[in-house]
Amino acid sequence: MNTKVFIVFAFLLLVCTNAFAQKKSFEYLDVYDLQYVSEPQISPDGSWIVYRRMGFNIMTDRAEGNLWMIRKDGSLHQKLTSREVSEYSPIWSPSGDRLAFVSSTEEGSEIYMYWVSSGKFARISQLPFSPSSLSWSPKGDQLAFSMNIPKKPPVLAKMPEKPKGAKWADSPRITDRVYHEADGRGYIEPGFNHLFVISADGGAPRQLTQGDFQHRGAISWSASGTELYFSANRNEDWEYDFRNSEIYSVNILNGDIKTLTTRQGPDRSPVVSPNGKTIAYSGYEDKVQAYQVSPLFLMDQNGENKKVLSSALDRDVDDFLWDAKGAGLYFMYDDKGNTKIAHIGLNGTIKDLCKDVGGTSIGRPYGGGSFSVSENGTIAFTQTRPEYPAELAVYDPKKGTTTKITNLNKALMDFRELGKVEEIWYTSSYDQRDLQGWVVYPPGYDASKKYPFLVENHGGPISNYGDRFTAEIQLYASDGYIVFYPNARGSTSYGEEFGNLLYNNYPGQDYNDVMDGVDYCIAKGIAHEDQLFVTGGSAGGIMTAWIIGKNNRFEAAVVAKPVMNWISKTLVADNYFGYANSRYPGQPWENFEGYWKFSPLSLVGNIETPAMVMVGMEDLRTPPSEAKQLYHALKLRKIETVLVEIPGASHGIANKPSNLITKVAHTLAWFNKYRTQEQE
Repeated sequence: MNTKVFIVFAFLLLVCTNAFAQKKSFEYLDVYDLQYVSEPQISPDGSWIVYRRMGFNIMTDRAEGNLWMIRKDGSLHQKLTSREVSEYSPIWSPSGDRLAFVSSTEEGSEIYMYWVSSGKFARISQLPFSPSSLSWSPKGDQLAFSMNIPKKPPVLAKMPEKPKGAKWADSPRITDRVYHEADGRGYIEPGFNHLFVISADGGAPRQLTQGDFQHRGAISWSASGTELYFSANRNEDWEYDFRNSEIYSVNILNGDIKTLTTRQGPDRSPVVSPNGKTIAYSGYEDKVQAYQVSPLFLMDQNGENKKVLSSALDRDVDDFLWDAKGAGLYFMYDDKGNTKIAHIGLNGTIKDLCKDVGGTSIGRPYGGGSFSVSENGTIAFTQTRPEYPAELAVYDPKKGTTTKITNLNKALMDFRELGKVEEIWYTSSYDQRDLQGWVVYPPGYDASKKYPFLVENHGGPISNYGDRFTAEIQLYASDGYIVFYPNARGSTSYGEEFGNLLYNNYPGQDYNDVMDGVDYCIAKGIAHEDQLFVTGGSAGGIMTAWIIGKNNRFEAAVVAKPVMNWISKTLVADNYFGYANSRYPGQPWENFEGYWKFSPLSLVGNIETPAMVMVGMEDLRTPPSEAKQLYHALKLRKIETVLVEIPGASHGIANKPSNLITKVAHTLAWFNKYRTQEQE
């Protein structure tokens, strides 16, 4: 090869290598390539971890998941079964020799068993409806679960018999229940969930509970295997006493039920200690306010000697379970936008073990995730950072270290440049509180250039954003926006007092908190007064509508699935029965002026900002009629606006990957109309 040819070849090789190494920004269709870990379950001896591997099917446009298993050191990563259907809710037997799980069949979901020694699996149930809340008996000979039992709807009138072959209209749907529909589910067929037991070898299930009450949630066995502990509301007026629940026990032989708690408020998630003498549970005495922290409680197995264990922690205690010796409990909690796993001793001493739990909320950076613990204290959990959705991580109790053992998104993320996420703290102009938020910079950010600045308000409002992976915000950043997402007052993970600042004051100074963050970023030089944009969904949609009703500083807004009128929303939403007194005093007809005072529609006469209004057409939580009130008002005022209605979408617009993309694409299309294209 002569010198000239060699130089040309080397040059071409260098160009190709650089082109291959060049990372692209995160793109719309990358959403379908994302995978994440959920429901990790570590075996009692800590040797194996089974988890649900989630992904998005681009052909069916939905999330799908089945079970995989892996050694705790990350080796022998393999699919659990050969079935290519939905598999979920894995739970190890007490001895670790078997794994029970739920899987779909052509007839509906059923209970399956996997035998570790042989690697074989089989269906062990034939149920009329899907089981939930699987729980092993201490001896490993039975499984308890919850299942719905249908009930016939009321009949008010006897219709005449139609002629043979006649095509009459469908019969009316009649309901007499308080809670009769749910967002994302639609009409709730009449029926009640009850508790059942089934042999671990399979066979006929046996129903334990009776009556027109709902028996859902976690189930815990007594050490003797003769009783189940559960949470429910079996009060006579349970439909209207909807915030209340108690801890009960049921004898599996005769069905006798005992009530172990009696206070007004939710008592839930009972977990029996290894020796069977103590029950841990969470809840609170209901003060009827916007937000209350749920601490961890202990009581004797007969319901006596109740006490608060986590009084030193002003945070909600979630997903708790006993350590193998019964000397304390592991639990999960949110703290300043980060989800952690900790251990609490019986003296109340708390030790943090793991952080960065979550990553199962793909669209926006909400909390979530789960964990499990082996007998020696090894923890398997879903770990996330802004760079990746949930991966499987393992905490070693001897070393005190955490190791991420999966990398499901390596093939994608190795060739994508994501926006850098920066945590910021700033001070409230209203009461000088410390406030937290995050800024996401566009890939390839150049501090000498001027970028449009997008505010993303979270939903809830009793919820929180954090330093977690978010497909939606990364897509905004990929389009050249600096994105700011704050945790204004009312957000969780900062204590009960902070979360309850919205009680009878929503929206209130949370508006100031968001604008203080914008002003802070302007002062830092990363935001600019002439290139501000704002969006948010649900409670974030309320805040977005409130912001543009309070000021005209933003170039454009996208108001997604908002509440515009608390009077109309409260009585048409699926959870209509839950607002009075915890949000505003009284019912709407008792407090018309109060409900209207906090309705963004009351400010619509001030709006000058071009506003896109977006809503799912099947939304039952913030119904389309709310979005239309804003759109129609802006049209009548001749303010530039457009209504985007997403077919088939419920309140969780982004539940389908294509709808997530639709939401982001339309938001960016609207903002780009008003964006200064030349960056300085």
